Amino acid sequence: MKVIDGGVTAAKGYKAAGVKAGVKYADRLDMAMVYSEKPCRTAGTFTSNVFKAAPVLWDSRIVREGNGCVHAIVVNTGIANAGTGKEGLRLCEETAEKAAGLLAIDKDEVLVGSTGVIGPQLNMTAILGGVEKLAGCLEDTREAAHTAATAIMTTDTHPKECAVEFTVGGKTVRLGGMAKGSGMIHPNMCTMLVYITSDINISKELMQKALSDVVADTFNMISVDGDTSTNDTLLLLANGEAGNEEIVAEGEDYEAFREALFYVTRDLSKKLAGDGEGATKLITCHVINAESKEKAKILSKSVITSSLLKAAMYGNDANWGRILCAMGYSGAKFDPNALDVYFDAEGCERIQVYHDGSAVAYSEEEATALLKHEEVIITIDMREGSAEATAWGCDLTHEYVSINADYRS
Repeated sequence: MKVIDGGVTAAKGYKAAGVKAGVKYADRLDMAMVYSEKPCRTAGTFTSNVFKAAPVLWDSRIVREGNGCVHAIVVNTGIANAGTGKEGLRLCEETAEKAAGLLAIDKDEVLVGSTGVIGPQLNMTAILGGVEKLAGCLEDTREAAHTAATAIMTTDTHPKECAVEFTVGGKTVRLGGMAKGSGMIHPNMCTMLVYITSDINISKELMQKALSDVVADTFNMISVDGDTSTNDTLLLLANGEAGNEEIVAEGEDYEAFREALFYVTRDLSKKLAGDGEGATKLITCHVINAESKEKAKILSKSVITSSLLKAAMYGNDANWGRILCAMGYSGAKFDPNALDVYFDAEGCERIQVYHDGSAVAYSEEEATALLKHEEVIITIDMREGSAEATAWGCDLTHEYVSINADYRS
């Protein structure tokens, strides 16, 4: 497997576009489309929030009960189409019908996505006009993928994309994706809006298995603010254009696909966590030598979701007490007198701050300098087993409050 420059058009047979539709704002890209002329098998994971947005209901039905093929995804920003009742679901259908008519496909072969403010109904004049613009400017270029990734942003500071290339059955396969998300990020399935395309030929069942497996260790292990969105959607499309023999059983080819999918989802996860609203740095918490993977996941996720720890990281304060506090209320059982805590950053010497129940002598000045880096790694050695897990988050800044205080205006 090798990493390549690309996004949702990296794989064969995919086109994309992004346009200014005026859904909420007049001066920014706010609608995107991804399209494959050849039908795609589809897998997906969706928000665990009971209060699900209309596009989540529309897409999950198609992924679960559809005719097995999808051709297009249409996404808007600005308005989330959440808390909109039966009318919101009808507007999903209207959006899909418009795209279907323009692309000569069935409405149930169109997936939809929305992100933005909860409550208002969609501006359908803008949405339908946007769909028409999108259908008319679809391209298979790298630039088109980047434009689409830019068009799905809300409070993101930059688009998130990733693509890889690998070999299956002697055929070159590509897999690429785009994601958006900056706030209301604390998933328990996947996160925010994420769209991944591939030209691999693989059964729908194995697609779903691989996606569900990798999500557990990637998107489910990030948090910005502890809020699970109403609109979280991750969709995986595969159109078979690579020409490999269909993968219908687990084995070497399946593992190659799963490895590539894991890389892309992990990369996009870290990019989302590091671009949390107002964030200045990515926080990585790596729990090693734990009794079980489940315990390691609970502990690492508890640390990166701690508001006190996140605030300390913003202040470049090596306050290891907040790490232990977050571990202590996580619900996991452990011996606080038998573990080690370290801070790391690229280009810096590792600093140990805690050992067996007590602080370790270290330079506060060196620790402060380390914590100023764009990625800070907290390593917790439980010294009780061989399991490990990693979670990703960001610091908590004044800007986070400012962004969310003004979000609807």
